[in-house]
Amino acid sequence: MDKFSFLGNSEIEYIDELYQSYKNDPESVEESWRTFFQGFDFASAKFPVKQTSVSDNAPASESMSKEFNVMNLIQAYRQRGHLFTKTNPVRTRRKYFPTLDIENFDLSESDLETVFHAGKEIGIGVAKLKDIVAHLQETYCKSIGAEYVFVRHPQMLRWLQKKMESSKNTPQFTEEQRKHIYYHLKMAVGFENYIHKKFVGQKRFSLEGAETLIPALDAMIERGAELGVQEFIFGMAHRGRLNILANILEKPYENIFKEFVGEEFEEDIALGDVKYHLGYGNTVKTDDGSEVKLHLAPNPSHLETVGAVVQGISRSKIDNDYSGDQDKLVPVVIHGDAAIAGQGIVYETVQMSQLKGYKTGGTIHLVINNQVGFTTNYLDARSSTYCTDVAKVTRSPVFHVNGDDVEALIFTIKLAMEYRQEFNTDVFIDILSYRKYGHNEGDEPRFTQPILYKEIAKHKNPRDLYANHLIEKGVYTPSEIKDINTNYNKLLDHKFELSKTFDKVIIQPFLDNYYEGIRYSCDSDFESSPETGVNKKSLLNLADKITHLPDDLHFFKKIGKLMSDRKNMVTNDRMDWAMGELLAYSSLLSEGNSVRISGQDSERGTFSHRHAALVIEETDKKYFPLKNIDKDQAPFHVYNSSLSEYGVLGYEYGYAMAHPSGLTIWEAQFGDFHNVAQAVIDQYISAAEDKWGIKNGLVMYLPHGYEGQGAEHSSARMERFLTLCANNNMQITNPTTPANLFHMLRRQVKREIRVPLICFSPKSLLRHPACMSSMDELAKGHFQEAIDDDNVIAEEVRRVVFCSGKIYYDLLAQKEKLNAQDIALVRIEQLYPFPHKQVDQILERYPNAILHLWVQEEPENMGAWQFVNYEFKYKDVKLVPVARQASGSPATGLAKIHMLGQNEIINKVFRKCDCDRKLKYCGLQCVEGSSHEEILQTHEYFEEKKSKLLM
Repeated sequence: MDKFSFLGNSEIEYIDELYQSYKNDPESVEESWRTFFQGFDFASAKFPVKQTSVSDNAPASESMSKEFNVMNLIQAYRQRGHLFTKTNPVRTRRKYFPTLDIENFDLSESDLETVFHAGKEIGIGVAKLKDIVAHLQETYCKSIGAEYVFVRHPQMLRWLQKKMESSKNTPQFTEEQRKHIYYHLKMAVGFENYIHKKFVGQKRFSLEGAETLIPALDAMIERGAELGVQEFIFGMAHRGRLNILANILEKPYENIFKEFVGEEFEEDIALGDVKYHLGYGNTVKTDDGSEVKLHLAPNPSHLETVGAVVQGISRSKIDNDYSGDQDKLVPVVIHGDAAIAGQGIVYETVQMSQLKGYKTGGTIHLVINNQVGFTTNYLDARSSTYCTDVAKVTRSPVFHVNGDDVEALIFTIKLAMEYRQEFNTDVFIDILSYRKYGHNEGDEPRFTQPILYKEIAKHKNPRDLYANHLIEKGVYTPSEIKDINTNYNKLLDHKFELSKTFDKVIIQPFLDNYYEGIRYSCDSDFESSPETGVNKKSLLNLADKITHLPDDLHFFKKIGKLMSDRKNMVTNDRMDWAMGELLAYSSLLSEGNSVRISGQDSERGTFSHRHAALVIEETDKKYFPLKNIDKDQAPFHVYNSSLSEYGVLGYEYGYAMAHPSGLTIWEAQFGDFHNVAQAVIDQYISAAEDKWGIKNGLVMYLPHGYEGQGAEHSSARMERFLTLCANNNMQITNPTTPANLFHMLRRQVKREIRVPLICFSPKSLLRHPACMSSMDELAKGHFQEAIDDDNVIAEEVRRVVFCSGKIYYDLLAQKEKLNAQDIALVRIEQLYPFPHKQVDQILERYPNAILHLWVQEEPENMGAWQFVNYEFKYKDVKLVPVARQASGSPATGLAKIHMLGQNEIINKVFRKCDCDRKLKYCGLQCVEGSSHEEILQTHEYFEEKKSKLLM
């Protein structure tokens, strides 16, 4: 038997010996025991208790022992009472041992009439054991089970104990309150029944079996409004979504009905989505007349992805709408039992909940616990006891509630709301319920859970159970119940007829009120970029501010050198990548546009280039130059994130969604690490506008470039993004100059469109001596989608080399070495939307070119080649690839092999002259030179290696 009090593992005989020693000489025992015995003597003197099970002349040790045993019993109920609750409406609970029987605590039936001081511990004063047990049973073992003793803060523990034990976790409602509960239950059950009959066989992922969630959410909103909450952000999967949209967010019934039979969407929505994925927002009135904003974020079928997005939306609004006041907005995430236990993003998101850059003041997590996954039994779905055990990561309280007991659930959710507002931490409520049908309404659950579904088939729904309860209480008569339900059905009939009066399905773009003045993009937006330069005098002033170190602060000596070097860049008019980036941020901040950067090493930068946060020497404090530009500047935030991609990218996508006037950036440690977050990219970043009409200006930095660092640190998998590109849904860039980066970042918030920007950022170029820009290049101009070669004799150009990114500088070094003015190096800085207008102008400049190459570092089956070749299909030139040999892995793990492959690429472009002309490089004039295209297709090093392996 576990002992949970601070004395639980002590030997009673030893305690008695100590007590006798104390009686003889108080100074003979240590101070902690002396204090304890003083308290015991005081209680015995002030509150004498007649022993009924122990003789009056029983030794003090026996009396003390019994008190300790009762204290252990109380603590056991607090610790393990949740294992013995009546919380499962359709299944018998698993058995756990040891039980809470008093015999397991060295107590017996003969002690039940004994009075114990321990009753004061649970707020009922000195009490008989039988009354203490009854109180504990009522509090911890009925319709509500509580897991909370692992909470480390005594204040939180005391708060929870007082709230639960003083009320016995037993709600008390007036007749009017019970009528209000039934009002919402009637809608929850009636809505599902109506749809089931009206749209036979159609998927809707009904709430049936967990309809008590609707009156519970209503109670949460009402209590939240009383506590000062002005807004709730909901995230949930598909089960029960339509019901919540209709009966909580008050989405018009007729709009939902139209989604079952509609044939096309409104004009701004290209493809739309299924009805149980759609988002919605509304302002509703509470019973006391307060207005509360409710938003349900759109979600994909990738369960739990929306949870991270909701956190980002919530933090964005808290930061920018509520001046950082976490008590004004509450995130609410509704999970399924299989998903919360099985999906790793839940852990990632929960782990972020108390981090400085990501906390949202506490999330209310609700689990619709169907006790089954798609077809998987809960015993096969997790190793943990409960699906909610992830809550213990942050020591958040968990309540397990019988989903049939609507009053218990309302009591619990109001308690959770109060706890969240009091302590700003997460709370979890596990609603033990069931799923009336299979995974969807057309699925047959008896294939896999025949026993469970036999029980479910004969189980009454929560509305009818509560109706019987109210009839027994005399709140309603059976005829009144019937009339209430009939009238609701008549309302739904009217709404159904109304749905026939309009033709198209209406999708409300999520958070559309934030996008006033921001429109959807069109092709002309990408034909050229707007002017994004900044007055040179302003730039020089900003450069001075961001390179200044306060005299009264001391920094690591290399920081001083770094700032000195940056000042010299300004003096010498040669800005490197970091200066171009920081000047972009500072200019936006000075113009009123906030900047937020988040990633695993974003403060310093993975490659130690940014240094946006400077640690003050011999402290753990930081100085942020970008926060000290001007007293009227916009906010700047940079955060080192947890080691998460999936959760943090989803978070930042949500943040950007709710703050289109700011620049929001997620930075990968290495570019290819984004593949851990592929669901966010596939379901939100690339598809959200087509599906849900959502605009979003998130920027992704994906460090990319082949420097011999191996398969996982070279390619950011550009090809994957390009495959997803269509209808101007994303911008894919690979800038090669600090100036173009500067203009790209400013363009992102200065245009009247918001489209996700995927920037393949450099690594070695961060310090490349040729990768520099002048202040004039920042002060004037705009983002260049394509950059032509300014060191050619245009009419003599025979070879036009298209490329993107870092490979340009490798090609440039060889070109300058050979002084090859008949070879044009053309950089494609924006791969999508592809800059056809600019490329066509470049092609016209070289009418005598006979060979057009696409050069890339990546293997031929990766990188941009396939995409660029597709974009060239209607041009009058044939594009020939120069790339590494196609492979399953992006790069080699050996530096020597890397260099051989890299040199082969460069040497193919600047091939040695083998003819009688004896030129520095092949000029394509001879017969052999004209066969250059075939030569480009060979990979001599790999062919040689392969032949050796076969010998």
